[in-house]
Amino acid sequence: MNSEADGVRDQACDPEFSAGHPTRPGAAAAGTGHGHDHGLQGASTATGKHRKRLIIVLSITLTVFVVQVIGALISNSLALLADAGHMLTDATGVAIALIASLIATLPATSKRTFGYLRVEVLAALVNGIVLGVIAVVIFIQAIARFGSEVEIQTGPMLVAAIIGGVANLVSLLILQSGQKESLNVRGAYLEVLGDLLGSVAVVVAAVIIMLTDLTIVDQLASILIALLIFPRAISLLREVVDVLLEASPKNIDVDAARDHMLAVPGVAEVHDVHAWTITSGVPAFSAHVTVSDTAWDERGYHAVLDELRACLHEHFDTEHVTLQLEPVSHGDDDEQHR
Repeated sequence: MNSEADGVRDQACDPEFSAGHPTRPGAAAAGTGHGHDHGLQGASTATGKHRKRLIIVLSITLTVFVVQVIGALISNSLALLADAGHMLTDATGVAIALIASLIATLPATSKRTFGYLRVEVLAALVNGIVLGVIAVVIFIQAIARFGSEVEIQTGPMLVAAIIGGVANLVSLLILQSGQKESLNVRGAYLEVLGDLLGSVAVVVAAVIIMLTDLTIVDQLASILIALLIFPRAISLLREVVDVLLEASPKNIDVDAARDHMLAVPGVAEVHDVHAWTITSGVPAFSAHVTVSDTAWDERGYHAVLDELRACLHEHFDTEHVTLQLEPVSHGDDDEQHR
């Protein structure tokens, strides 16, 4: 290797994209600074970033749950009790997310090389299952109550539902900024959203019963709450399954990533490309890259490697990148020895 190539390698830690390199899909590149910490050391999960918000929401949710249970017992409203049950699943889901985010900070070991980051995904899985079960139970109870005469105290029902609605609105605003980054925060957000709509349904039911004495509205509101909860459970579970099946993250178009990598001077072939999500906010990428012998000698593998890493970081927002580089002649040697 000549001295010029050595100089290129020394400067490669802050590479500029080569002429003709594609621009970032849908946005301008934010800069090309690049370091050498490509592992998971100190990785901050998306849930961990919003831990304080989750603690506040958990406190609000538990308080309102107690208020709604008391209100449901006094008013004899199944709709309010269903809303309280949903509120309890909110609290359980948030508590699971908080515990999981703490476990996820435990360091990686030789037996668990990714540490415990996937615990957050498993927590979201449990959250989605519980949410779906609650929806089914509420629906069955509402159907079973049809045809029976039930006396409902609309005053306590209305007050408890309004308190729940206000609390849910506050919690929703607290979680708004984090729900796009973390599956666990999104799960909590969807539950709170469903609970807010449920509280509105209970308020409307209480007003109608107060004005018309049609207690069947209570059962109808319960069914509506169940129908609001179930699709959100399915949506959360679908996202969890994508992570567990190691589907490509939404921000990484594998075909576009391959095209960008092929645009780096000297790159002859890119194959065995994989992109997956370790946990929310921690995407990973790996590929096998073949470099022309000329580029390997003149640019140096370090320059090619750093430009590839910078490309994936700036264009596809991923830092945990594992690339295997080899010159074309290495593949030719393998073929000759077969």
